[in-house]
Amino acid sequence: MLSDVRTQPFQPGRGPLSPGSRAGLGAALALLAIVAAVEMADGRPAHYLALMVVAPLLAAALASWRVVLAVGGLATAIGIGFAVAERGSPLVTVVNVTAVGVATAIAAATAAIRQRQADRIAELSRLASVAQQAVLRPLGPQVGTLAVAARYISSTATAEIGGDLYEVMDTPYGVRMIIGDVRGKGLDAVRLASIVLGSYRHVAYERADLRAVVTDLDRAVARNVGDEDFVTAALIEERGGTLTIVNCGHPSPLLLRRGAVIPLEPPAPAPPLGFMPVVRPRVERLEPGDRLLLFTDGLGEARRDGEFFPTADRAWRLLGHGTVADGLASLETALVEWVHGRLDDDIALVLMEYVGPRSTTATPVPSWEVGAAD
Repeated sequence: MLSDVRTQPFQPGRGPLSPGSRAGLGAALALLAIVAAVEMADGRPAHYLALMVVAPLLAAALASWRVVLAVGGLATAIGIGFAVAERGSPLVTVVNVTAVGVATAIAAATAAIRQRQADRIAELSRLASVAQQAVLRPLGPQVGTLAVAARYISSTATAEIGGDLYEVMDTPYGVRMIIGDVRGKGLDAVRLASIVLGSYRHVAYERADLRAVVTDLDRAVARNVGDEDFVTAALIEERGGTLTIVNCGHPSPLLLRRGAVIPLEPPAPAPPLGFMPVVRPRVERLEPGDRLLLFTDGLGEARRDGEFFPTADRAWRLLGHGTVADGLASLETALVEWVHGRLDDDIALVLMEYVGPRSTTATPVPSWEVGAAD
């Protein structure tokens, strides 16, 4: 998920207008045209020039300050044209034209302030997304004997930032993975997620037993959270086709096998990390072609009109085709369509496929390498 983010400096006055500026300019020009047409049809003296004050104010809601100045200048020019045509320019007409100029200055200042605030929000959102992506490193497409794909679905369009976490690594004890969800959102959740992942990336290589990994992670969480904070997590190990799962208060993974969807419930419930969980492993034997879906509780909470997304019922149809990346793309599309684009929580998804045991066939040694004859 970590991407190379490049930004181009904004060069004033260059490039096409943004969609917002085009909309604001179009609305303002339409208003000016209507007012001018009505004024011409009404004849002298001018009665409706004051309505042109609305044009720059309307443009300021959507367009840049340069567009606002252009609209205001055009409105002022039209007003001056009507004033000159009156041959005497009554005081009311002069006041109306002056009001258009004053409104243009106010609207341009408002648009400049709004644009600065929008740029600041956009930059903060970009930095938040980069921070999130730095925590969640890229996965796959192949880790050990598993084909792997991951997807992070944000509940907001402004910033992809939350406490959902995942990692997959090929360790001396097999392929190990974690998926978890930090209570809360924002930078504090990202900070705790980074602590959990940092600890996991270390202890996953050091501890032979997943229960020892859970103990180490629980200590790391307890040192860095308050009394009401916690992290739900599921830890999975695949070694030689054997799948071992320990679950700390997290939604159970789904095993997809030959058209069936099997929730891998733990033998006994355990509390989240931070509450000293005592876990009991669940062990499954994998078959080539088996797929495993790991997800955070945002998927289980996604609903439309009170009806939850039927993950288990639709999992095989959505996830059982194509590559694992294709499967996650189908699941995301169906999910967003189900909730009409409105999610209550972020969702992390990891889909893996067991491709079978590693080949033990010796690689031929080229004849020109030293020792090939031996």
